[in-house]
Amino acid sequence: MKRIDDLLGLRVFERVVTLGSLTAAAQELGISLAAASKRLTKLEQYLDVQLIHRSTRRLSVSDEGQTLYDYAQRIVAELAQAEEAILQKSEQLSGSLTITSPNSFGRRHLVKLIAEFKRRHPDISIQLLLSDSIEDMIAEGIDVAIRYGELPDSRLVARRLLNNERILCASPDYLARYGTPKALEELHQHQCIIISRHTEINWAFPSHTLHIQQAISSNDGEAAHVMALQGMGIVLKSYWDVAEDLMAGKLIQVLPEQAVISAPINIITLKNQRQPARIRLFIDFLLSSLQPMHMHKEKT
Repeated sequence: MKRIDDLLGLRVFERVVTLGSLTAAAQELGISLAAASKRLTKLEQYLDVQLIHRSTRRLSVSDEGQTLYDYAQRIVAELAQAEEAILQKSEQLSGSLTITSPNSFGRRHLVKLIAEFKRRHPDISIQLLLSDSIEDMIAEGIDVAIRYGELPDSRLVARRLLNNERILCASPDYLARYGTPKALEELHQHQCIIISRHTEINWAFPSHTLHIQQAISSNDGEAAHVMALQGMGIVLKSYWDVAEDLMAGKLIQVLPEQAVISAPINIITLKNQRQPARIRLFIDFLLSSLQPMHMHKEKT
């Protein structure tokens, strides 16, 4: 009876199926593409079955491969847990952590939280990538992504971080000069600041969609925020982004009874059962740190 004793080969196989790419598996395991391919071939030859069908465009798992994968996931996960248990016992929480986030959220909240997390765990190396575009987490080696809504990728998992309520707001100076709109239709009579590369956009409300044409536009959310503070118009922003200015009276919510359709802010990670302890710890830290801000909004 054959017994699988090629642990690296089993890990390569499990990573290839999970990530859907031999290249991505090799990068994550820290070995060359040639070495990963050789390990996979060696495992297939030992079992005398084809586990993965390869083509120039895609990989597909055979029936035998799917059977092995179901077991391999559990084996690799348990080995990872054993490794982490040993590390935790020796209190050596280390390694690298790469995080990506939208620009505004990263600057306003994430930088402060990362600084605190780093103080608690000085041996963890952290890289923060701020971008409003969606990055390929596997290709860029990203461990945790903060993004609006779920990403259309079966290799990723989304977990809600904040509800991300969006509101209309303007400065007291602007409202004193131009008045406060009492209905959505009145927004057409006001200067509206939109976050877009274009000079028109749709603002979606549960009742209907409002097409904003005569607007001030910027492709940067932070710049639009500053424009509102400067009294240039009414802006549509996430509550977490303007909360401090609302409490300080620098901005005033407009049409507070109007709900705005928006996607939640999610933590995006790879669909990976053997997630390192440092990633799980960072996610738990984010959830617990941002909960007070969420609770404040719920009570207001």
